[in-house]
Amino acid sequence: MSQPLRFALNHITSPQLRFAQFLDLTQELGVRSVEIRNDLPGVEIQDGTPAAEIRRQAEARGVEILSINALYPFDVWNAERAAKAEELAAYAAACGARGLVLCPLNSTEDKRSAEQRARGLREALTGLMPILQKHGLTGLVEPLGFPESALRLKRVAVAAIDEVGGASVFELVHDTFHHYLADEREFFPERTGLVHISGVEDSTLPKAAIKDAHRVLIGPADLMDNVGQIRTLLQQGYQGPFSFEPFSEQVHRLSDQAGALRSSMAFVAQGLER
Repeated sequence: MSQPLRFALNHITSPQLRFAQFLDLTQELGVRSVEIRNDLPGVEIQDGTPAAEIRRQAEARGVEILSINALYPFDVWNAERAAKAEELAAYAAACGARGLVLCPLNSTEDKRSAEQRARGLREALTGLMPILQKHGLTGLVEPLGFPESALRLKRVAVAAIDEVGGASVFELVHDTFHHYLADEREFFPERTGLVHISGVEDSTLPKAAIKDAHRVLIGPADLMDNVGQIRTLLQQGYQGPFSFEPFSEQVHRLSDQAGALRSSMAFVAQGLER
């Protein structure tokens, strides 16, 4: 590698930690970038902590807030979604975040046709643009690879972004988990603003049965070729952060989470040297 990997931590890595404790974990690991979430009870946003306080704590430790994760389902655009987007965008800007992650509807109850989904995606992107521009934010569009997801492929997202003239406002999230689930082969490093990384080790599951709860730290038993995905992104010019996003309670309950994260970071870095 020509330069050290830029790792980050999504707060789902340690959802039991209050924000100050989460920042202490980043300090222990030498990580300087984090993502905060609006779906975790008892921590930032959900616990009512003012954005200014989140910003103060992060700046005091020299930590950058990459994003709030996430506006969901961003592609079902209505007055309620627009109001939530404004609320989250205002908080993101006030706490010093660079972007707002945008996740599509992921539901087996979604009865929309492919045409209706495509129209909804473009309507949402069009509605989000002035909100994000007003607050100086990047919209980080994250296709979800689950079979029931309304937006599975990055190329579909790119086409929609370009159709509405949103290339200066929106970037992609390349999630190694969702890239694997969707059987994607295309990488869009020049359009990517953030990469989410996690591992899956349970080889007994068919791909369609793999869920967020199976996402662990990246290690030798990883099934998704995280190292290969990361290598491809770097070789094709991506220079942004790689944010750990393990949802598994197995990770959350680790007695030495810092040690496990440090080992995972070393595994990825060493793999790229081979």
